[in-house]
Amino acid sequence: MSFNDNTQSVIVGGTSGIGRAVADALAQRPGTVTRASGSTGLDIADPQAIQAWFEQHGPVDHIVFTAGSQAPGGSVEEVDVEAAKAAFDIKFWGAIGVAQAAASHLRPGGTLTLTSGFLARRTVPGTFVKTAINAALEATVKLLAKELAPLRVNIVSPGLTDTEAYSAMDDEKRRQMLESTAAKLPAGRVAQPEDVAAGYLFAIDNLSMTGAIIDIDGGALIN
Repeated sequence: MSFNDNTQSVIVGGTSGIGRAVADALAQRPGTVTRASGSTGLDIADPQAIQAWFEQHGPVDHIVFTAGSQAPGGSVEEVDVEAAKAAFDIKFWGAIGVAQAAASHLRPGGTLTLTSGFLARRTVPGTFVKTAINAALEATVKLLAKELAPLRVNIVSPGLTDTEAYSAMDDEKRRQMLESTAAKLPAGRVAQPEDVAAGYLFAIDNLSMTGAIIDIDGGALIN
């Protein structure tokens, strides 16, 4: 779909990290970009709030969902189930709520692009909740692409990305983590938000792409 002055794009989670990079990239094109997140007053865990938000903003052309959650770590037998449910409410059910809104608010030719993560297909002990959320999203996007056709639905699966999500870490420990990870990746580097944002633009621009999982993980899945 070509962009023009009337093109409306919505980035749910667009005020930080990868979402902000996607919004910044789309802002270089004609049209209007709206950034929505908890910090702008949208309760992503509330399906009714999501529906009301989209009804207020009217028809849109592209929706990108990058909102994440703080998923608890630990093995299956020790995981905090209530914390896990809260994480699902934001990243998984939040994405589903946005998909439901997209069904009635996306214009013909529109796109919906969700976000998972490489742990969906990488076995790492102690990451049960993140793995379950991301795997559920990747399975669901295939169904959404079928059910919402001819609207196009895809999902981007990032690996470790250098965002402010790690800003609470000690600076030296954060640097060591990023450098250690980069040294192990076939690509030899950890992704920047702009690298991952390019995957969402690819999903939006490629008219033959739907139901696809776009891996931007530095080669983590082939290690």
